[in-house]
Amino acid sequence: MNAKRAGFTFAALALLGVLLLSNVVSNSLMLMMDRENFLPAEASIFTLNPYVINEGSSSFWIYAEDSSNYYHFTYEPGREYLVMSKDQSCPGFKKEDVISWCNARARNISGGKE
Repeated sequence: MNAKRAGFTFAALALLGVLLLSNVVSNSLMLMMDRENFLPAEASIFTLNPYVINEGSSSFWIYAEDSSNYYHFTYEPGREYLVMSKDQSCPGFKKEDVISWCNARARNISGGKE
C-alpha cells in the first residue's frame, strides 16, 4: 500500500471514528426519522446528548444535555423546551426530573424566549 493511500485510509477511519464517537450520527437519525425532533438553539448536532428518549412510536428526546446546559422538551407550542445552565446548583436536583430544576428558561424552537 503506498503512502498516499495509507494516508487517505487513516483520514477516512479517523473521520469515521469522530462521527461515531460524537452524537452527530444519532442526532442526525433522530432528526430525519421524526418531525417532532429539533435541536435547541443553544446546542449543536455534535454536542447534544439526549439521555431520555420518548418510548412511543416517535423517537424524540425528552431530556438532553450538552457541556453547558440541560434541556427538557415540553411539547408546548411557543415554549417547546426548557433550558437550565449546568452552572446552577439546585437542592435535590435530578437531571431527569424537570420539577427539581431551578431557574430554567422557556424557549421556542427558533431560540427565542417565552
